Amino acid sequence: MRRLFPDPGDIDPIDAYGRLNRVGDRPRVRLNMIASIDGAGSFDGRSAGLGGPADKALFSTLRSLADVILVGAATMRTENYGPALLDDTARHRRRQWGLPPVPPIAVVTRACRLDWDSPFFREAEQCPIIITAASAASQDRARAAEVADLVLAGDDQVDLALALRALGDLGHDNVLAEGGPGVAAQLASSDLLDELCITLSPLLTAGDAGRIINGHPIEPPTRLELHHVLQSENFLFLRYLRR
Repeated sequence: MRRLFPDPGDIDPIDAYGRLNRVGDRPRVRLNMIASIDGAGSFDGRSAGLGGPADKALFSTLRSLADVILVGAATMRTENYGPALLDDTARHRRRQWGLPPVPPIAVVTRACRLDWDSPFFREAEQCPIIITAASAASQDRARAAEVADLVLAGDDQVDLALALRALGDLGHDNVLAEGGPGVAAQLASSDLLDELCITLSPLLTAGDAGRIINGHPIEPPTRLELHHVLQSENFLFLRYLRR
């Protein structure tokens, strides 16, 4: 992968991104999203439609750096999530860091109604985490607890600040959020987003696809600082950090 800014030259993505440390009483949060060059956050209803080999490689790299992956239930369903998978090199690197071979995936779901018999749960190498609200039906919470670690974070809605502190209590200092746009908006509006990694896909799609962050306007808007620009194939990889 080539770095365009700062200091142009070849670079290992592991070195370019690195692992994150906790901030205060919660894990640090990295959001990874993709958009077309005309601003679409998905193609044919899925963000995967915007990707390619270079994007998939970085996707795996960022997963390999994370303690836990955070995703919304809608995105889990739309993108047809399975358990996290990493190659032998990434697994070895994680063992050297004192981490399990793959990170667990934490799913944010207010209703707590998922396909508990899906491969996501049945084939998971690390026990998934379900983050839900106390208002979810008790029988649904009980079923979730049979196949995952259950975290209650909020009464009527999932409070992501509480959720992150709970993940921290489980020993996770480094959270990789993969969306979708609603979870991304909650993180941003709650001032819980520490960095944004956005892949710029070399596609023009037009259409009516939504944004990568979709929620109420943030007032005042959050200003981020460009940390680097990487390039592979025709994809650009931008990393922005909180000031």
